[in-house]
Amino acid sequence: MKTKTRPKRRAVVRPDDACPTCGTMMRRTRERVTLPVNGEEIRVPNIPHLRCPKCGEGLFTLQDAEMMRLGAFDIYRRTHRLLSADEIRAIRERYGLTQAELARLLRLGGNTVSRWEAGRNVQTAAMDVLLRLIRDLPGSLEYLREHAA
Repeated sequence: MKTKTRPKRRAVVRPDDACPTCGTMMRRTRERVTLPVNGEEIRVPNIPHLRCPKCGEGLFTLQDAEMMRLGAFDIYRRTHRLLSADEIRAIRERYGLTQAELARLLRLGGNTVSRWEAGRNVQTAAMDVLLRLIRDLPGSLEYLREHAA
């Protein structure tokens, strides 16, 4: 009994700058891109990336995506007048706390403060107020030490 064999499909090999959707050569561009930060859509201007002129598909290199993310965080901080990464670090260092100790006092996950200080994440407005209380009100740190879990 003979069985039919299907011809093998050849993989389509496209250049790195070809659109993965339609195969058209993509063009390098700079455009405004929208990214969510803490549940809010933030518009980041002038982000470099590849855009397909035919279907509109967009691709970002890791470097472009990081630039977009950090730009969105900066815009969010400025818009909401939040403490910067350096200001958060200064508060922690002023009181001789490790990142883990500050996280525990604020009832946060162990790496959250590290992400704030490295600029990889942005604190909420509520956490920003709490950080400012620690910085500006004598005794607030002792209060947290007494009442933190």
